[in-house]
Amino acid sequence: MTSTRVDLTKFAWLSIAAALATIALKTWAWLVTGSVGLLSDAAESVVNLVAAIVALIALKVAARPADKNHHFGHSKAEYFSSAIEGVMIFVAAAAILVFAIQRLLAPRPLEEIGLGLVISVIAALINGAVALVLLRAGRRYNSITLRADAHHLMTDVITSAGVLVGIALVWATGWVRLDPIVAILVGLNILWTGWKLVSESSSGLMDESLPKEDNDRLREILARHTTDEVQFHAFRTRVSGARAFMEMHMLVPGAWTVQRGHDELEDIVDEIRGEFAELHVIGHLEPIEDPRSYDDEHLD
Repeated sequence: MTSTRVDLTKFAWLSIAAALATIALKTWAWLVTGSVGLLSDAAESVVNLVAAIVALIALKVAARPADKNHHFGHSKAEYFSSAIEGVMIFVAAAAILVFAIQRLLAPRPLEEIGLGLVISVIAALINGAVALVLLRAGRRYNSITLRADAHHLMTDVITSAGVLVGIALVWATGWVRLDPIVAILVGLNILWTGWKLVSESSSGLMDESLPKEDNDRLREILARHTTDEVQFHAFRTRVSGARAFMEMHMLVPGAWTVQRGHDELEDIVDEIRGEFAELHVIGHLEPIEDPRSYDDEHLD
């Protein structure tokens, strides 16, 4: 089975453009207010820029066709991008926590709060819009890189929202320690997001199977074709970036002709592809009477 890989690099370029715009806006907001929260927010946007560049490289590598050294293609490159983004989120969260604790111990009054809030809202809206575009594209094309970048940008939006709430409360109450307190809370939330990204990429690099509901549905299809003469075992699936694979062994009477066994197997594969269009299916025929055919039953 073959599938056409869509060029997803245009989404990475969109993310890069958004990162450059928000870095400029958030740095401006920090300069006019002196808020440690806005400084931390600007620092995370720098991480977003680096992450977007990493995503661009990963998408270019993942789009390469299979070659003599990579028979299954290069789609796993996307997991490296996701892992790197998760680590970068850790770095951003650590920076926010350090800045926030320092300001908590040595609070300073904020300036030009109104202007800073307006600038930050504009930056957050840009990130939010781009995050939604990337998330939809990531789900549509099953790209972990785009989903990771979208979650990263959405984390930035959450960061901005938390910082804005803190600054607004400082403006309303005059209690300057609210600024670093909110920044600390946001930093902890970002740490959790980073952990989820690293966990997802690690699972992909370990050849995680399809979701349980998909595996159950595939087994149901095989069960419908199971008879006294036709049986299945060594069923397994794996996900590799935007690609998914299924393998299974079909046992048939040794007296069947190769053509008959082949036709039966192809009919089953066609039925599976009818429900899982992007699934790469590999089937192996074995004689049901041969004891050696059952040596790999444990793979099921």
